[in-house]
Amino acid sequence: MNKNYKEKLQDCRESIDRLDTILTYTLGERFQKTKEIGKIKAKNNLPSTDKNRELKQLKRILKIAKEIDLDTVFAEKIFNLIVNEVKNNHNKMKK
Repeated sequence: MNKNYKEKLQDCRESIDRLDTILTYTLGERFQKTKEIGKIKAKNNLPSTDKNRELKQLKRILKIAKEIDLDTVFAEKIFNLIVNEVKNNHNKMKK
């Protein structure tokens, strides 16, 4: 077997592991910030959703996805998954 391809695979996998760690920490940080927002909204009896903000963010995310050649349908699915989880968390805080 060609050792070169094994080394390349290993390098790619190590890079993926590093990126997965970054993604996980980034999501954790993002949810900490949205938790702060949820507390503010709950304390001030504000709605859990902000459609204008969501639309603005989605447009921004899709623009970035296009720039980096990331499938925009996939990017939108991820964005919606995150936003829906945030909304669920905010609704729980209100109760």
